[in-house]
Amino acid sequence: MLKKLFQGFWAGLARIILRNRILILLGIVAATVFLGLQWKNMRFSNTEANILPDDHPETVQYEAFVKLFGQEDNAIVLAIKDSLLFLPENFNRWNKLSKQFEAIPETDFVISTENLKELVKDNEKQEFFLKPFLDSPAKTKEEVVALKEHLFNNLPFYENLLFNKESGSVRMVVYMDKDILNEPVRNEFILNDLEGLVDDFEKETGLDVRVSGMPYIRTWNSKIIIDEIGIFILGALLVTSIIFFFFFRSFRATFISMFVVIIGVMWAFGILGLFKYEITILTALIPPLIIVIGIPNCIFLINKYQQEVKKHGNQALSLQRVISKIGNATLMTNVTTASGFATFIILDSDLLKEFGIVASINILCIFMLSLLIIPILYSFMPLPKTKHLKHLNKKWIDLFVNWMERIVRNHRIAVYITSVIVLVLSIVGIYQIEITGSRIEDLPKNTKFVNDVRFFEEEFDGIMPVEVVVDTKQKNGILKPATLLRMDQLATEISETPELSKSVSVVNLVKYSKQAFYNGIPKYYQLPTSQENTFIMDVARKSADNGNLLESFVDSTGQTARMTTFMRDVKTERMEEIESDLIKSIAKIFPKERYNVFITGKALLFLKGTKYLVKNLLLSLALAIGLISLFMAYLFRSFRMILISLVPNLLPLVITAGLMGYLGVPIKPSTILVFSIAFGISVDDTIHFLAKYRQELIANRWQIKKSVYNALRETGVSMFYTSIVLFFGFSVFIVSSFGGTKALGGLVSATLLFAMLSNLILLPSLLLSLEKNIANKKVFKKPQINILPKEDESPKSK
Repeated sequence: MLKKLFQGFWAGLARIILRNRILILLGIVAATVFLGLQWKNMRFSNTEANILPDDHPETVQYEAFVKLFGQEDNAIVLAIKDSLLFLPENFNRWNKLSKQFEAIPETDFVISTENLKELVKDNEKQEFFLKPFLDSPAKTKEEVVALKEHLFNNLPFYENLLFNKESGSVRMVVYMDKDILNEPVRNEFILNDLEGLVDDFEKETGLDVRVSGMPYIRTWNSKIIIDEIGIFILGALLVTSIIFFFFFRSFRATFISMFVVIIGVMWAFGILGLFKYEITILTALIPPLIIVIGIPNCIFLINKYQQEVKKHGNQALSLQRVISKIGNATLMTNVTTASGFATFIILDSDLLKEFGIVASINILCIFMLSLLIIPILYSFMPLPKTKHLKHLNKKWIDLFVNWMERIVRNHRIAVYITSVIVLVLSIVGIYQIEITGSRIEDLPKNTKFVNDVRFFEEEFDGIMPVEVVVDTKQKNGILKPATLLRMDQLATEISETPELSKSVSVVNLVKYSKQAFYNGIPKYYQLPTSQENTFIMDVARKSADNGNLLESFVDSTGQTARMTTFMRDVKTERMEEIESDLIKSIAKIFPKERYNVFITGKALLFLKGTKYLVKNLLLSLALAIGLISLFMAYLFRSFRMILISLVPNLLPLVITAGLMGYLGVPIKPSTILVFSIAFGISVDDTIHFLAKYRQELIANRWQIKKSVYNALRETGVSMFYTSIVLFFGFSVFIVSSFGGTKALGGLVSATLLFAMLSNLILLPSLLLSLEKNIANKKVFKKPQINILPKEDESPKSK
């Protein structure tokens, strides 16, 4: 009953489409215009990818920190490592650059040699005050050298903040207004104002300025994503159109296919705008993905149309059969592909959830566009000429199909031995895979801003902030000598960790206060003794300016303080070791009953986010496999056939994972996506093959061998065509500047190629070897839905 209903549905749908061609085209135009109007809502992401859910403990702790001290990733750092900086004209120009930044509204404040303040004691008033480091512009080289010596030797408070004593490099810290950190104006400030001022400085002085900081990195990331969307779309269109034309040798067929996928791309952008989703590094992949996934739909539909025309030459009947025969099969394969992407929707990560929603919706949209536009446009055109049908009889395709058939017929044992060897080698490779949460690894290599990141890692021990929050559980508990001493002990532990910079906290300020109390003598840059503490802290409390300095380190109640350090870009394993060591040190130094101490910061959030994402993406892959298995069980109603069909689709995933281990490609958010995407696409070939195989079984009265070979010949060509298009289509992503996107493109391409060979060689071999177990009506029951109608039997089987 259900089968007849579906057959009637597709026959009826074919009549509706062909009888209402103009109305449907107008509907597509109207929908395209509507979605085109939604483009105005599109915006490129200016925020950090929200990987962890809002209720995750690490997120809760970070939000608590932000509430107390504000966002910690608003600093842009500039540095120069060149002795020529200390010439009067260059030094003064550097200070002028600082003033120029201070004058820009997007800047909160700047710390540099130009506005540097020294903490000194007023002996008469018995209080501290801040004295300018510079009274006036330097006039001679001797003056600059004296200022340098004073800064490097007498002001340890600013070491590693404004200078590296060993290398002589000097830096400036520009703190952006926190209110615009996640707004488009941030990008305008960095790409226009900041870059312009730095370029002018470099031209005038000939000095090389290094620039970095999290706002700077995020802005350049956004810019590269914007630039690459156009490259991906044009690249995907160019590659797929060339391959399509090579296969079909028809400008008409190529233009129609390109027209369909271009409309699909317009809809993809429109749906992003409709949902008001930001364009991130993941959602930026959707438009080219739609091109790559949409072209196989066009291949199936146009190939079937040309086969029908060649068979009987009746255009109306050909178009009707294209819709009624191929429509159902194409729908099923698109549903499985969409299901692979839809599994991301269950994850708590907003980044992946949005990607899953938009990708799955657009895959179904491109199917609908293909099914409507291709038959309608062909209905207005004359029948294809004989030269356009020549590709149906290409000798090299016959050679390929015959080669596959020969292997399946005569070398099945070799196929199994090869598969087992490859499987074992792949499993060995899997054990060599690493998981990485590296922040820098995926950034475009050999670019100035990535090289600058490496510079700051060497000179100032990194730019990724790590915060230790110390809650004393009592008002004004931070400035108690015991608390300061414990914080100083933790600061020592931090400084002894090679991947972390020296920490900055209220401890540094108290040490600076003691140095100032003793007339700025550097050896007194240390915590006051118990005898000194009373009168030094009394002087400090009377100093209004010093109180303002405290705001950066201590909350308004004096109960909670922050200790800020910066981390180098290290592997996940090492980051976990550092975190574990810090937690042990904190437990040893701060008694739990008196202190509540926790670690947070964007570096730690990124680590936790990567681990969380990998775990959830593995769950997503398992769900995709389970969901598609259930789908195939519903279609074929045979548990044994589900197991047989999973083997040629899981093996390519294992091979790819093994290759990642051998090639040193780590598991990370971008590469773990490969498996869900590739599985959802590759299973389409299995559905096509098994649907045709089942049809041949019935037609040939359950003769396994004849049915397998007929199915192989019938589906081999279209599977080869679509796999080649998908292989080269995904290869477009290899040109990306981002390591993750590059790896995604290469790995998906390789996996789909393995899947094609597996479906065309291993799957038929398994069917032949297990014929006694599956070649009966009890095992292979009538399906709930006929993917391929009965009249689509091969001529040989009739």
